[in-house]
Amino acid sequence: MIEAVRRSAAGGLAHEGETPLSETVVVVVPDADILASTVAARLAIKIIDAQAVHGSASVVLTGGRVAAKVLRSVRELPASAAIDWSRVDLWWGDERFLPSGDPDRNETQAREALLDKLPLDPARVHAMPASDGPDGEDAIAAAARYAADLATAADPGSAVPRFDVLMLGVGEDGHVASLFPEHPVLQETGVTAATFDSPKPPPTRVTLTLSTIQSADEVWLIAAGPDKAAPIGTVLSGGHLPAASATGVQKTLWLLDRAAAANVPAQP
Repeated sequence: MIEAVRRSAAGGLAHEGETPLSETVVVVVPDADILASTVAARLAIKIIDAQAVHGSASVVLTGGRVAAKVLRSVRELPASAAIDWSRVDLWWGDERFLPSGDPDRNETQAREALLDKLPLDPARVHAMPASDGPDGEDAIAAAARYAADLATAADPGSAVPRFDVLMLGVGEDGHVASLFPEHPVLQETGVTAATFDSPKPPPTRVTLTLSTIQSADEVWLIAAGPDKAAPIGTVLSGGHLPAASATGVQKTLWLLDRAAAANVPAQP
């Protein structure tokens, strides 16, 4: 069974019949496997709807165990046959700055779980640069290169393209992408940034900034397991962690299993 809690962007409850400019929705399902299939189903529908409206869809991927399960679940969905995968742009919210093909890269994980099995247009799969790429081990130059790629795909006058949905995992400390609590990268104001001295290995990463994340139509925060309960409870109680600033223009969707939602405050 899926339980949903709906809040307006201002933090109050959205009343029946209201259509807030932006909203936050919390969906809780029993376990991580059901969570993965739930996210996959929502993602397929979102892509189909975006293609119906815009002719294409633009999705920002994340990494982690649940993300890999989601992508594997997408592959198994009958609805995936309704997607024109040649008209899907794929981006990443962050990446470990490691050599191409390294098993710890989010790109590698996504390709193994789903992307290599799909008829994607290679020009529309926008992986973040690797440490053996054209910028070598210069993570700042790599981040700038990705910002340039985003700008190239954007409409005139915009620094980033339309993101129909931007998916994020939530760390045990409340971080999203490679934006860690009290880390200097949180103050970056550009489109992308290099993260150094990450509290989680590897220490060097490339990430979208908070302002770029906040440009997405919808931001989905996906988490499973009891180790995520404390930060999620903090954020949804009004606390200040990076995940609290990961909000979408139209919707912010928290997709949680019951263990991760253990500390979500009850609604009156």
